[in-house]
Amino acid sequence: MPYFDAASSAPLHPVARQALLASLDEGWADPARLYREGRRARVLLDAAREAAAEAVGCRPDELAFTSSGTRAVHTGIAGALAGRRRIGRHLIVSAVEHSSVLHSAEVWEGTGGSVTQVAVDRGGLVDPAAYGDALRADTALACLQSANHEVGTEQPVGAVAEVCREAGVPLLVDAAQSLGWGPVDGGWSLLTASAHKWGGPSGVGLLVVRKGVRFAAQGPVDERESGRAPGFENIPAIVAAAASLRAVRAEAAEEAVRLRELTDRIRARVPRLVPDVEVVGDPVLRLPGVVTFSCLYVDGEALLHELDREGFSVSSGSSCTSSTLTPSHVLRAMGVLSEGNVRVSLPFGAAEEDVERFLTVLPGAVSAVREKLGAPAASEVVREENILVVDSLGKRCPIPVIELAKVIGDVPVGGLVRVLSDDEAARLDIPAWCEMRNQEYMGEEPADRGTAYLVRRAT
Repeated sequence: MPYFDAASSAPLHPVARQALLASLDEGWADPARLYREGRRARVLLDAAREAAAEAVGCRPDELAFTSSGTRAVHTGIAGALAGRRRIGRHLIVSAVEHSSVLHSAEVWEGTGGSVTQVAVDRGGLVDPAAYGDALRADTALACLQSANHEVGTEQPVGAVAEVCREAGVPLLVDAAQSLGWGPVDGGWSLLTASAHKWGGPSGVGLLVVRKGVRFAAQGPVDERESGRAPGFENIPAIVAAAASLRAVRAEAAEEAVRLRELTDRIRARVPRLVPDVEVVGDPVLRLPGVVTFSCLYVDGEALLHELDREGFSVSSGSSCTSSTLTPSHVLRAMGVLSEGNVRVSLPFGAAEEDVERFLTVLPGAVSAVREKLGAPAASEVVREENILVVDSLGKRCPIPVIELAKVIGDVPVGGLVRVLSDDEAARLDIPAWCEMRNQEYMGEEPADRGTAYLVRRAT
């Protein structure tokens, strides 16, 4: 079964498996002990730290192993903010950061800190100048991902790091998605990563704190991992993580060329094979194996189930999931279509024939979902002062957009359609539909129930 969700978690690399099994017999003892078994475990831990530090581009004593990438983010942000508490309590993040960063920002605000979110363009890219504009005299820390987890857009870390350096503000980089492809350039101050993103075992994260960065670990502290990750180290998993990072790096340059060609193929052919599709993310500055697109009039979760029945494992940042019923914060920040969202993230070694079969299967899967959603319960459509009113209250995406599309032709060019919806996703999806279909979005206004979205027929 083709697995196309490597951005969530990459399959365990063969080298990781070998290293894990081998170190189970050697790395079980306490590396803090001086007897033979402890010394043997310490040798394995030190070698893994040196290998990981070489891949990151830092000193071994700057790198700590944590229990996950999320734990590395939470520890790194909390420690950096605490270390600079005399400077101030202002934190800067981008609007498309991973939820672990945004959750830390929420906690910081809850304790009286202030947070500025830097906006992105339609491709998901931040402007380094915007980080400069957000910096203040009381800014304690700035955060920026190296590449986005939903759409693959690579961020200008080097330029942002330079802006922060000139202001004397440390920059924490979440490198979870990109570290397997290469080191993060630029003068960053802290870095986090997660082994399961590059084919290592889950449960191993990296936290790098450069020398000279003020850092005060929060919570109970012990003598392990420089006091930044208390608890007994999982040495077999750490060894496997470091070994697999070195292995994927050796393959990265050649594999990047191959996977980029495959994702370029998907980006070019999906809009030709499937009508009403928007490919999202920066077309150039992006990870080699990630391509994301959104389909109008499609429920993302339903489409994923259709593709799963055809044998493909993909993911979605769609607004229409039964668990949240809220738009993806990344897609919302980009201002792109959220409904029917599919992220294809190819693992190392993904087969060309699997990509070709995916492109063969996709049109039928989309058509099947659209057919199921094509005959929703009839909306109440009335005319109100020369405005066509569509009542989609109580209906979840993509139904409000489908019903808008069905009636837009019933008004003359220049005429207005007023869509009533109480689904939060409509706030993103209706403007995105207008841009895709060359209609004019006029904004929103309060309604007795929900929100009224105004669309002027332009074509």
